[in-house]
Amino acid sequence: MLVKDAIISKLNATFSPEHLEVIDESELHRGHGGWREGGETHFRVVISAQSLADKSRVEQHRAINGCLAEELEDRVHALVIKVK
Repeated sequence: MLVKDAIISKLNATFSPEHLEVIDESELHRGHGGWREGGETHFRVVISAQSLADKSRVEQHRAINGCLAEELEDRVHALVIKVK
């Protein structure tokens, strides 16, 4: 499974978002640390979910990072998170 598909699947299952965008920004980081041929190393997540609404920004990020812990451990170098 592609990393992007795994991220989408896990975020949908965990947070049931009203809005979700997962953008692969790997090509913007070509030649930088963590970049690999084929991409799927740098992502931007834009999410709106009721289950995140009552949490602080730190709690939101911890929840999302916890959900994606497996991907962040070895496949994803960088993750930008925007909670709306």
